[in-house]
Amino acid sequence: MRLKFIAALVSALIGSTAAQADWYRATSNHFIVYSDDSLEDVRDYTMRLEQFDQAIRAWHVAPQDKRGASARVTVFVVDTTNDVAKLAGHDGVAGFYRPVAGQSVAFTPRNGSGDLGARAILFHEYTHHWMLTNWTDAALPPWFVEGFAELHATALFRGNQIIFGAVPAYRKYTIGQMNALPMSRLLRFDPGKLSDVERDALYRHGWALTHYLTFDPDGRKRLAGYIGALNGGKAEDPAALIGNGANMDLKIDQYVRRPRLPSSAIDLDTLSIGSIEVTKLTPAESTTMPAMIASNAGVSKKNAGDVAALARRLAAPYPDDAFAQNELAEAEFDACEIDAAAKAACYSRAAAAADRALAADPRSVHALDYRGMADTAALVKDKITDPTRWAAARQWYLRANKVATEMPQPLIAYYDSFGQANEKPTANAQAALLYAYALAPYDGDVRLKATRVYLAQGKLAEARTAITPVAYNIEERAKATYAKKVLTALNDQGADAAISVFDATPAPKDEEQ
Repeated sequence: MRLKFIAALVSALIGSTAAQADWYRATSNHFIVYSDDSLEDVRDYTMRLEQFDQAIRAWHVAPQDKRGASARVTVFVVDTTNDVAKLAGHDGVAGFYRPVAGQSVAFTPRNGSGDLGARAILFHEYTHHWMLTNWTDAALPPWFVEGFAELHATALFRGNQIIFGAVPAYRKYTIGQMNALPMSRLLRFDPGKLSDVERDALYRHGWALTHYLTFDPDGRKRLAGYIGALNGGKAEDPAALIGNGANMDLKIDQYVRRPRLPSSAIDLDTLSIGSIEVTKLTPAESTTMPAMIASNAGVSKKNAGDVAALARRLAAPYPDDAFAQNELAEAEFDACEIDAAAKAACYSRAAAAADRALAADPRSVHALDYRGMADTAALVKDKITDPTRWAAARQWYLRANKVATEMPQPLIAYYDSFGQANEKPTANAQAALLYAYALAPYDGDVRLKATRVYLAQGKLAEARTAITPVAYNIEERAKATYAKKVLTALNDQGADAAISVFDATPAPKDEEQ
């Protein structure tokens, strides 16, 4: 099914690129936006995103993010919610976000459908990223994760203000039906497997409860105590700090049925959004965009070969263009990782594309990363143990780190290369991984690797802090189950037992969106 989705979407994207050749890239403090709207529209769109980010910080008294480019979200604007669903490989997905170290991406439609507007979709997804980059060490229950995102998704721009607190119109008919997921289950850290109806209830009840607790002074204190109890394990029933059973169900039901709910308004002229740079993509960049969008949406066994074939075709006329060849290197490498039979030539093709990108732009961190990844993967495939060969392959990551010291990908790849070579990570490699974790705490894979490093160093408190949010992230069930197993071993038997869990089985990769 997903293969057909990708093929259909690629055709649509190629068609739109041909008909509307002007693609733009906007870069701001927190975003990179790709869109084929007009230059003015792309600038205004990016400005609204920056205002949204700053307004959340102002409302919740949160500091500015100092991670720089590594914490930016790249936003791809496609035509419709159907296009987003095709990229996600799931019907009904109107927008999605992938938290990947140094290259987090969000996909949003230009126009929403019905009451679910495109802006609400993107604001919801970006709020997830905001939470993961600002509240990095808290394990948050699912109802609050989704409720907080919904609370901000309905932000309204009115004159010189942005207003938070509006009812999500797309859920207005079901918001008060608390029986779909009663409070006794909603407030659990893990509510268990959810049906479609229950998942919708998680969002709408989460919004209602978050709204109530946010705007009620006493509620804010209870919410802080509840989350603290969940993370500290200091209460047998942390949910009791919020309220129990039918009484709370009734209270929230009555709250959302009020004629007017409280809201919070932030003056836009009090927000500092920084500069926004908008550039028109070159013909090579515009032509290659369909392949880049497909790669960033996440490839799988079903479509990696098709995406690589598309990238080859689109990049072929531009052998001297860094953007086109970088996309080709990524698509070739992704196909290599999936198609074992083709790996011999596959990694060579990825390395060759990376070399062409570097010839055009010697400081391309992406090309340096993929050049190193192609080399190390080929060494693994050929079972090479020569330390000299491995040291040479790692030089690509060291070069990338010199170009951009604050980008996490080269640091992670450098650390990973020691495991690939069946070598113990050096102190320098461990330090590199922990710095990548500091730069990208929103990436669950990086948190797991950081946990392993902390355990080896005997830093058990830091290990628990790193792994706990992963263990209770129900959106990535496979990783959560694995993390809980590590955490249980650590709590019951100590660091050596937790390390044994890590070493017995590799951390799972959850299905792409």
